[in-house]
Amino acid sequence: MTPATHPDHGAEDLCAAGMELYERALREGHVSSADAEAAPCLVDFGLLYPTVMDLSRLEPIAPVVALHRMLRGTVDRIAEERRREARLTEVFEPLMRIDGRRTAGADDFPVVSVLSGYDRIGRAISKAMADSTSEVLTIQPHTGHRLAHTRPAMHAEALARDQDFLDRGGRIRTLYQHTLRNAPSVIARYEQLSGDVEARTLDEVTDRLIVTDRAAAFIPASKDRSVALEVRHPAMVGFLATAFDRLWRLATPMYPQAVQRPTLNGITPRQRAIATLLVEGHTDAVIADRLGMNIRTARVHIAKLAATLGSESRAQLGYLIGRSGLLDQEG
Repeated sequence: MTPATHPDHGAEDLCAAGMELYERALREGHVSSADAEAAPCLVDFGLLYPTVMDLSRLEPIAPVVALHRMLRGTVDRIAEERRREARLTEVFEPLMRIDGRRTAGADDFPVVSVLSGYDRIGRAISKAMADSTSEVLTIQPHTGHRLAHTRPAMHAEALARDQDFLDRGGRIRTLYQHTLRNAPSVIARYEQLSGDVEARTLDEVTDRLIVTDRAAAFIPASKDRSVALEVRHPAMVGFLATAFDRLWRLATPMYPQAVQRPTLNGITPRQRAIATLLVEGHTDAVIADRLGMNIRTARVHIAKLAATLGSESRAQLGYLIGRSGLLDQEG
């Protein structure tokens, strides 16, 4: 094990390599600095220290001395927390004597919290799911599946979090875009989960949304999703949950039982979605973004749609789409 791969841990969770090397140093009286490269935590915690005469030689500190030193640090931190509690009490005690009839109570204050940073957002979602018992509703736009590749540790943590919720009898429902129905990362995710989990797809979905037990909701507050809002106002959470329910009823089942959308008169469901955006006057780039595909794929579908309808120009294509009644057909 190299320092680069050495796990991050505290002295109370000494790693196996560190414990083995420390025991050896205590028995033999010393180890080499080369031996300690596999367990740099021993030097970091002060359990091994170099000798003055030979810097390549490390000697162990007595366990009783090490324990006393570490416990003393704990005692100091506890004492500082108690001093902080006393200072806070001193500051707020005169304020609590003021008549608080015009202030909001802890139970009725509408909460919308700003969460900054992926780690903080992940911890807040984990806590909300740990407090939940019935259902989690999520919307994952076409950028969501990239998490497994860009931030694998966060992806693994989210997977474990979901499985823990399912193991406690919870239910998870997720909406994706149609472009992710066959995405390997999405398929792999459901192959790893077991429990009451369902997924459906739509041509277009909203930005990312997580609703836990219809009591808390999380929505992004920045384009890169490094800032999020945690919403706990009942009316706002209820609105988001209702929006999810209505999208869910319109969506096509994907998991555990996939339903294939029909092709009508040679026009695929994807092409019908593109046709809708074309008649609204959107550019190829906007169409690609809204449907979760790259612009080249969007243009291939537009070309096939034009060929099917016999269109020779973009303007004519819009006219032919309207005249064909294509947008009146249900897929």
